Amino acid sequence: MREAGESSPPPGHEETRPHVEGVHLQRTDDNVREIAALAAVLGEPAGLDGLLSDLKYRLRPARVLPRLLGRAVRRAWAWDAYDERDENWYPQGISTSADSSDTEVVGPDGRRVLVTTWYSTGKDGIKRGSRVTFIDLDTLEYRHVLLVVPVFDKAGVLQLRPMNIHAGGIVWAGPWLHIAATSRGFVTARVDDIMRVAGDDDHPDEIGVSGTRVASFGHRYVLPVRATYQAFTDEGHDKLRYSFLSLDRRSDPPALVAGEYALDPDASTRLARYPLDPATWQLETGEDGISRPLAIDEGGVRQMQGAVLAGGRYHVTVSRGRWMPGTVAAGQPGSMRVRRWAVPMGPEDLSYWPSTDRIWTVTEHPRRRWIISMDRRWFD
Repeated sequence: MREAGESSPPPGHEETRPHVEGVHLQRTDDNVREIAALAAVLGEPAGLDGLLSDLKYRLRPARVLPRLLGRAVRRAWAWDAYDERDENWYPQGISTSADSSDTEVVGPDGRRVLVTTWYSTGKDGIKRGSRVTFIDLDTLEYRHVLLVVPVFDKAGVLQLRPMNIHAGGIVWAGPWLHIAATSRGFVTARVDDIMRVAGDDDHPDEIGVSGTRVASFGHRYVLPVRATYQAFTDEGHDKLRYSFLSLDRRSDPPALVAGEYALDPDASTRLARYPLDPATWQLETGEDGISRPLAIDEGGVRQMQGAVLAGGRYHVTVSRGRWMPGTVAAGQPGSMRVRRWAVPMGPEDLSYWPSTDRIWTVTEHPRRRWIISMDRRWFD
């Protein structure tokens, strides 16, 4: 593992593609039977196209000029009034159709789409797990989708559970959503598996399957998780925390970027790059079935919430709490230039849109909750 100060090839230029020892990921088997059983109850999956034809809520332009939210902000939108102030769900991760497709659009009608993650705070006494939200950038309409885990109990009866992860980052790669799960690694779901639940906003405090009735904490749509990339550590190494994720689509091979949030001054702030197979958009694996990173770099930034590679360097968001504007640092690990007052308070995960040269993030705090885009060149 590289220590701070050691040189490493520029991201995307690993000439011999060496792999770093010490930490790795291993994919579990897919939940094929369980997902099929859920589809037998709910009917044929609606998939992404079905969901995008049934969006319900709408983003609003920010009430203030985008530049007043942060020096780097160029566009800004707020959620609808309920989601903007909701204290039971907090947004975290962000990815886009520019990650998902080399055309930067999805669906037969070529939609530009954002996807964000949220985690349930359980503030009202009910932990609802995590969810994803798909947003049509042309209409600004969106819909929440609950992440679920279908399982069979000891009697072979289908049960439905929430996906209890912080969901601090997301990568939309091809048909897959890879969602950060901190010490676990990350989970992966397929957008074709999105299923419609009968009713809308029914039983908001319940989840489960009872005969042909499904409760999903009031969500009209659910997305079952297919597998987990479980995090492992070799003896003598520190376990990597998958606090956030992003996609470096332009590298060869394309890479999944993962990084660590750390508040403790003694905790690590590492950034890791895992190669993705562009044929499947899953992690590349060795003959032993294990996925190892191409690089792990020390020298991230304390309290970083997201990191993305754009223009050959990292861009990292740093939260300064609920009341202070956020910071963006740009450069190579260990030598990043810090830009204060760049973004609003509570910036999270990051995603890059190549054709527009824009970097996107989402902010988390109630009543200070925006989706924003920034010009990458502002950080040059």
